[in-house]
Amino acid sequence: MKIDPVVLENRWVRLEPFAPELKEDVRAAISVDEAAWSIMVSTAHGRNFDPWWDGFIDRMATGRDTPYAVRRLSDGRIVGTSSLHDLFPTHRRVELGSTFYHPDARGGVVNPASKRLLLQHAFDSGIVRVEIITDGINQRSQAAIAKLGAVREGVLRRHKITHTGRVRDTVMFSITDEDWAAVRARLDARLADYA
Repeated sequence: MKIDPVVLENRWVRLEPFAPELKEDVRAAISVDEAAWSIMVSTAHGRNFDPWWDGFIDRMATGRDTPYAVRRLSDGRIVGTSSLHDLFPTHRRVELGSTFYHPDARGGVVNPASKRLLLQHAFDSGIVRVEIITDGINQRSQAAIAKLGAVREGVLRRHKITHTGRVRDTVMFSITDEDWAAVRARLDARLADYA
């Protein structure tokens, strides 16, 4: 199985698979807010953007990752990224992550609209389990993931080392194909508030 890198769109956002012509718009959107990047495993801030981008392009070529630039349709601007990555075809499992939005795109419709598209695409592609992980100290991210309706499964202790050298605990959430109908209804109800 594979997840095709196709354009995904609803009335709020268009998710565009990474392509060379998007690189500078993505850089402008996410190579900002150094403090927010400070708790991430990797960083696309400043001089780190090019290796970050190149890594996604390389993994995209192998079918392991499907990274997207997130375009906000209200103004046509690229405002962030999100991806379906670390695909395990044998187990029909993928991670939804590497999500980072420009500060002016946080807290509104962009994230739930993007997650709605990515989850639909994953499950339509035959995925049975979508994992969403975050840093144990990132309370904002944990709250946003829980608000999606994902199930918090536990903490992977001392799981990853961040780009700053800090050893982090990772909080694991998941949404399965059996959960999807309820999660989809919950997301659709949230998005109806933006209609």
